[in-house]
Amino acid sequence: MERTAAVVRKTNETDIKLQLSIDGEAQSDIETSVPFLNHMLDLFTKHGNFNLTVDAKGDIEIDDHHTSEDVGICLGQAIREALGDKRGIKRYGNAFVPMDEALAQVVIDLSNRPHLEMRAELPSQKVGTFDTELVHEFLWKLALEARMNLHVIVHYGHNTHHIIEAIFKALGRALDEATSIDPRRIGVLPSTKGML
Repeated sequence: MERTAAVVRKTNETDIKLQLSIDGEAQSDIETSVPFLNHMLDLFTKHGNFNLTVDAKGDIEIDDHHTSEDVGICLGQAIREALGDKRGIKRYGNAFVPMDEALAQVVIDLSNRPHLEMRAELPSQKVGTFDTELVHEFLWKLALEARMNLHVIVHYGHNTHHIIEAIFKALGRALDEATSIDPRRIGVLPSTKGML
């Protein structure tokens, strides 16, 4: 079964086309008009071994908020659609990623119970022109639309770019683990409730 999805979202603020393959080869083609977000999504893709194509146009003359938020929405929807009924997946994923002085941990449960718990201090309000508060906005919309329980913990770090980079790399790796098929549980729903 091919675990892929395509999402199109067009509003008065953004116009986004996104394609995702869970079982990819770490291939990315990303253009959001928000350079720092492009960089983070590329890291997420490479470390998760996904294939991701994003073509996003937004009202960046105002700021990067709508584009960052709506890309998170679209990526979350694509993850949910690509996973289908989730039979056979490991469901849980956990990754620690160091980036120089920073250490980030991301823990995921693909539970159909969306929640974001983010324990991270970002020392700077901006990385280049990117507002760092948008990291939380992106991750919350991603968790909500993917219907995942997402915990992000930054254990330490003082360079904001390094911290955010570690988060996105850990996000890719944790999601790769959670979406992996467990060969011992092929076709089995990973829940004692009988549903996710």
